[in-house]
Amino acid sequence: MEKQALLNTYINNLTMSETIDEIEQMIESGKRSYVVAINVDVVMKIENDSYLKKVVDGADMVLVDGMPLVWISKMQGKPLKAKISGSDLVPLLFEEAAKKNYTVFIIGGKDGIAVQAKRRLERSMPGIRIVGTYAPPLGFEKDDDELNKINEMISNVKPDLLIACFGCPKQEKWIYENINKYNAKVSICAGATVDFLAGNVKRAPHWMSEHGLEWFYRFLQEPKRMFKRYFIDDIKILRLIKKYK
Repeated sequence: MEKQALLNTYINNLTMSETIDEIEQMIESGKRSYVVAINVDVVMKIENDSYLKKVVDGADMVLVDGMPLVWISKMQGKPLKAKISGSDLVPLLFEEAAKKNYTVFIIGGKDGIAVQAKRRLERSMPGIRIVGTYAPPLGFEKDDDELNKINEMISNVKPDLLIACFGCPKQEKWIYENINKYNAKVSICAGATVDFLAGNVKRAPHWMSEHGLEWFYRFLQEPKRMFKRYFIDDIKILRLIKKYK
């Protein structure tokens, strides 16, 4: 798929329905593929992490999850068709999976959260085939035995969709380093989506999300954890707009 430049990386300019169609084509092709979504926080991380940039640039699909980046694309004269957040995309993919008999594996989240998400999805989506869930222990990405265990666990069930919810940059780097070691067709970086699926974290109201205020809703929920990210790290995006004008 063709990509266009956005600040320090390259993205696919797609609507939600186009995104779902493209992912289905990836599944049907059988080629191992991975999908990432970027927001202001990811863009700032890319600027200071050349390895993460390599991982994101190498993705089969790069989506934009954040209204500020949509606004920046308009400023640059290359407006994006839509904001595609993982927490919106994944439930829609699961609806398609239930209809078309795709299999799903959910990995990430705190202990028990992925299982909770599985049970909730199976109640709300008859026909959904979630063939595995796993919550890796802290530091798993540095433990070869644990990595081998995870890769074998996934390969044993060969999911069509692997939903990875570790947060950036851990999920992106883990997929990049292991995609050829486990057998899954399409791997999707989905951040906090597992918490939303489990129902233990509430999403921002739709009007806030559509007006670029989802970050503020998250800040109100976790002010201590989110203050540095939103008010110190992410504000530096203004510098990047000028740099990549």
